Amino acid sequence: MSGSVLYDVPGPRAIVRNRIIGALTIVLVAAVIGWLVWRLAATGQFTASKWEAFTYTAVWAQIAAATGRTLAAFGLAAVGALILGFLLAIGRLSDHAWIRWPIATVTEFLRAVPVLVMMFLLYYGLPVVGIRMENYWVVVISLIAYNGSVLAEVIRAGVLALPKGQSEAGYAIGLGKSGVMRLILLPQAIRAMMPVIIAQLVVTLKDTALGFIITYEELLFFARFIGSRAPLDSPIVPATIIVAAIYIGLCLILSGIARYTEKRMSSSPKVRGGAPDPRQHEDATVTSVIAQQGADPFGEGTSGRSA
Repeated sequence: MSGSVLYDVPGPRAIVRNRIIGALTIVLVAAVIGWLVWRLAATGQFTASKWEAFTYTAVWAQIAAATGRTLAAFGLAAVGALILGFLLAIGRLSDHAWIRWPIATVTEFLRAVPVLVMMFLLYYGLPVVGIRMENYWVVVISLIAYNGSVLAEVIRAGVLALPKGQSEAGYAIGLGKSGVMRLILLPQAIRAMMPVIIAQLVVTLKDTALGFIITYEELLFFARFIGSRAPLDSPIVPATIIVAAIYIGLCLILSGIARYTEKRMSSSPKVRGGAPDPRQHEDATVTSVIAQQGADPFGEGTSGRSA
């Protein structure tokens, strides 16, 4: 009997019902999109005067510069979040309580504080105690702290989800805790959690937009700036559409890189066969013992049988 484990195969009535629901959903989504387009057209958002600002080379040069600042913040924040995530995850997986509990406290604290609150604390709170920080570093540090703590839990969950036999096999062949973690557990956990890791990096990219609140001149800051220019007919909606298209393009590129990386990792022998098979190790041990005993599985040797 063929069927799905998660749900029963739909019958004729269910198939008709699902098709009707799907068609109604498509109609509803199309109606909402059509209503939005109609409202934009009715309010003059598609007129030439609203889009005239984007016919100037200088405006696109500023958009390119804002995109570069967005990528600069994201690039450093992504690398820092991955490094911090690995360090916190390894600390939380430690066998020593005096390491595990402080790291767990720091991780939960960083996860609990919203990125925007952290930016406010660093940008407006530190000057009160005599410490001033550039808005670029405020954005980067805030993104590293929050997303690094989230990635730490992702990596830790990936390691804990692996069968215990993986680590036991590593210990059986003489590896220590660091060797088992580095050579067996982490490669498999990273491969399994790669979609979640990339999804969190996409969140990191989009969270750079929060920097406009502390006057970091990234894409959203420029969209708000150009959209408030009265001489250009205040093209806030066109500017938002263009910036949103740029963000979507960057996220699609990041997703493409993720798929390529996942494909390369799945074809890598270090990841595909990185974990030793305990059954193979056991078979090799048994074979060597039998060979030393003269192929006598009862340990009596050749003389025992001839006797």
